[in-house]
Amino acid sequence: MNKSSLISCVLIILCLSCLTWGKRKRVHDFPQIIQADTLRVLTLNTSTSYFLYRDQPMGYHYDMVRDFCKQHGLVPEIIVAENPRALIRMLQLGVGDLIAYNIPVTNTLKDSVLFAGLQHISHQVLVQRALRDDTLITDVTGLIGKKVTVIGSSKYRDRLENLNNELGGGIRIETAYGDTLLVEDLIRSVSRGEIAYTVADDDLARLNQTYFRNLDVNLPVSFEQRSSWVVRKDTPILADSLESWFGRKTTAPLFLRIEKRYFEETKGYPHSDRLSYDEILGHGIISPFDTWFKQQGKRLQIDWRLLASVAWQESTFETEGESWAGAIGLMGLMPATAASLGVSSDELYDPETNIRIGAAYLKQLLVTFSSVPDPLERIKLSLAAYNGGLGHVFDARALAEKYDADKDLWEGNVEKYIQLKRLEQYYTDPVCKNGYFRGDETINYVQNVIDRWRYYQEAASQ
Repeated sequence: MNKSSLISCVLIILCLSCLTWGKRKRVHDFPQIIQADTLRVLTLNTSTSYFLYRDQPMGYHYDMVRDFCKQHGLVPEIIVAENPRALIRMLQLGVGDLIAYNIPVTNTLKDSVLFAGLQHISHQVLVQRALRDDTLITDVTGLIGKKVTVIGSSKYRDRLENLNNELGGGIRIETAYGDTLLVEDLIRSVSRGEIAYTVADDDLARLNQTYFRNLDVNLPVSFEQRSSWVVRKDTPILADSLESWFGRKTTAPLFLRIEKRYFEETKGYPHSDRLSYDEILGHGIISPFDTWFKQQGKRLQIDWRLLASVAWQESTFETEGESWAGAIGLMGLMPATAASLGVSSDELYDPETNIRIGAAYLKQLLVTFSSVPDPLERIKLSLAAYNGGLGHVFDARALAEKYDADKDLWEGNVEKYIQLKRLEQYYTDPVCKNGYFRGDETINYVQNVIDRWRYYQEAASQ
């Protein structure tokens, strides 16, 4: 071998060595994640996985992954994908370290990923109304002769057709179509009595049951399917750490609290569809806290009866209460909101402090919307932000402006886009910065606070 050939061989060997070293260097398993102090978490914007509420990150999967990170001194970096297929692709490309979402366990995926961490056994259930006069179906044979509404071209329709064949026919399958139609919309329709039955995944059904307490979701209509979080094949140490964490957590108090928070505790407002004013104490007295409402109202130039209406809607004047989302006390304040105004969460249980901070926050929102010409519309937008978060109201106003609606008008305009932010085509719109949002509660909240405020204006003097 001549000298130039020898040099070429050496260079090739060096290049191959560099490539091999580079590949080794790119390994990003749990030790490297610990060293970087950050776990990159891939997930979806949904009502069960991850969303923003009152400008705070929440979600069943988010709370779980946050606990895992806390155990290991990590910061979760949330990366939202467009759909489940994108989650797998982004994981394999190294965009994230972990998929925190229910990925079905299949033999095909086992060849390319590791299933680890939070696991879930799911099945489809019948969603039916459970009022006093309703007769519950307790066996799938009871569906014979009944009309069940499902979304067309969905796995729910496929399962219902298979069940119909298994029973020898008789189920009246009604198909619902619409670009803006979700399973949660059909569940809401069952609650309102607009349709009799629908089918949903059990976790989604249980979550919606916490909003609509008149539903029964206990009848399975499919076999069980395992799902799990997912990591790459080249991160076995991360997989082992997740498995160890999950094994310890299934009976831990925190795990059970998170389960209860999302799948058991009532959300929204159980009184949101009715307005009862018999709690007025008489002689123009609205509550035992009127002195403080008046004091803060005068200081901040806000009608004290509006403050009282917000307090009733948030807490029904209960000073020790805490909502499913962690909002505390009379004015339903999030600890992060209070902290931004210089008050600790413990101080929020003091009624006078809670009213002072709640009033200050509402004033802050009113100032934020000071460019809105109509004072009443300014109040409605501020109430929407108080309940659902400023970011979602900004998104809805941006959508209204984009689609030629009035961004300064609540009813039929910003309100419409708050509702539409439950749909992927809207919450992924480039003008939206805050993702998925379930708007029912916020829409009811604004209407109920305004209605109660008007009543208080008649019942008590300024």
